[in-house]
Amino acid sequence: MQIVSLTTDYGTKDYYVAELKASILSRRDDLNIIDISHNIDRFDIVQAAFFLGNTISVFAPSSIHVVAVNCYYKRKSEFIVFKKNNQYFVGPNNGVFSLLFDDIDDTQVFLIDLPEAGSNINIIIAHAVAYLSHGLPIEEIGPVVADFNKKLVIQPVVTSNQIRASVIHIDHFENVIINLKKEAFEKARNNRRFQLYYKPNDPITFLSNGYSDVSIGDPVAFFNSSGYLEIALNLDKASSMLNMQKNEMIQINFYE
Repeated sequence: MQIVSLTTDYGTKDYYVAELKASILSRRDDLNIIDISHNIDRFDIVQAAFFLGNTISVFAPSSIHVVAVNCYYKRKSEFIVFKKNNQYFVGPNNGVFSLLFDDIDDTQVFLIDLPEAGSNINIIIAHAVAYLSHGLPIEEIGPVVADFNKKLVIQPVVTSNQIRASVIHIDHFENVIINLKKEAFEKARNNRRFQLYYKPNDPITFLSNGYSDVSIGDPVAFFNSSGYLEIALNLDKASSMLNMQKNEMIQINFYE
């Protein structure tokens, strides 16, 4: 059964998700739809890329991934489709996919050519999903997009003795995710000791394997299953208790 994932900023209070799913299923009713999230912060394509990027590796080959986040970024929105790593991607040409992949071949990104749909995003998406799920040639869905929208990924600032990184996500448990991967940390660390400052005093000076490595309520830092640095409180809410919010900076100092 063809798998279709959905990542949107539609929320769950309104009818928008149901409308999108009904539009897709009206064109092919034997699809297996998986919700990655409909609670992406409004218009936040960075968060959308983060969510999708941490899940696509577990999807079966030829899965179709729909992104509907910040779809109204200009008067006449463009929607695109492309194939990458044996999976298909459908969504707005607003830069979200350039945040997901940094090596997309522009010549293999196609505009979904459906003029009669007007501004009805659901019809455009449903058409693309049905087209791909029937195995039709992707290059015939529309012309190559004239101007593929690319955004820059915010990267940690690394110097010889310091890393400055930022909070990119706060999860349901209020654990704080930092835009720093383990490989980059270890390279900059170079076997030195470190002090991780998430507030002016009391830095974290060691990495743990998980939450329970420290006493209940104590701060802990470790690289999570997605490879990102995570700051948490054992059995407590790090974001609230430590007053850490999205886009806030953390600093890591290295010393001998």
